[in-house]
Amino acid sequence: MKRRTFIHSLCALPLGSMVTDLKILRQWIDETPATTRQPVLFIGHGSPMNAIETNPYTKALQAMGAGILEKNRPKAVLVVSAHWLTRGTFVQVAEKPEIIYDFGGFPDELYKVQYPVVGSPDFANETAGLLPEAKPTADWGLDHGAWAVLKHLFPKADIPCFQLSIDWGKPMHHHFELAGMLDRLRDRGVLIIGSGNIVHNLGASIPMLGSGDKSAFDWAIEFDGWVGGALQNGDYRKLINYESAGRSGTLSVPSPDHYIPMLYSLGLAGKAESVHSFYESVEYGGISMRSFIIQ
Repeated sequence: MKRRTFIHSLCALPLGSMVTDLKILRQWIDETPATTRQPVLFIGHGSPMNAIETNPYTKALQAMGAGILEKNRPKAVLVVSAHWLTRGTFVQVAEKPEIIYDFGGFPDELYKVQYPVVGSPDFANETAGLLPEAKPTADWGLDHGAWAVLKHLFPKADIPCFQLSIDWGKPMHHHFELAGMLDRLRDRGVLIIGSGNIVHNLGASIPMLGSGDKSAFDWAIEFDGWVGGALQNGDYRKLINYESAGRSGTLSVPSPDHYIPMLYSLGLAGKAESVHSFYESVEYGGISMRSFIIQ
């Protein structure tokens, strides 16, 4: 099965049930040529509770992680998370990054989750050297935008991980262009993951989260579809200006913190590479769980 056929097969799955078809994934693993170059992921991470739940979304992450490990095991993982916002650009270089429970009001079980992974100081320092004015730091660890998804992708915690911060003072196009400077890391065996949410209007979603109502607002579905169309057409730069989508864009991205990680993933897409979603869902009013791979 050719990669494009695989992509089209996945895109034909119903919205809300875009869990990777394991038979198709199996064919993809078997027939895609081995390469040292790593893919790029964007993960819609949603609620921290996904770290301890078993649901269609977490099963999709597990299937994708297993496929990556079998085809092309990464030497390290670099995560750009919506939850590390800084003034300036920083790379986390700790040898043993601590788990950060950067949330409140959740069950005690969630605060007991461990992900005992080691860092990757060598790759982290190399990353800092690739970016203008980037600085290494050991002050950060792994926030839930990182460990809550890595726990499902690579449950053995046996691949070194580190994070890159988001410079909150820079314009949107900066993040897209900065990502391109990281491309050589992919050829060195580093898997790069953007972790956020394409639609993330937490204020509008809180009442629905409280009631357990997983239905989606029309404007959230519209914007998620607008992004999905641009991904399918390869029109990635269009997504830098999310406000061009109109009202659905401003409602879906009231603050760009969760949107920016997607721009890092897309800024790493090569001209001959394709993007496909391996999970799609808009839930709790205004949270998109769309997740995709670039290869």
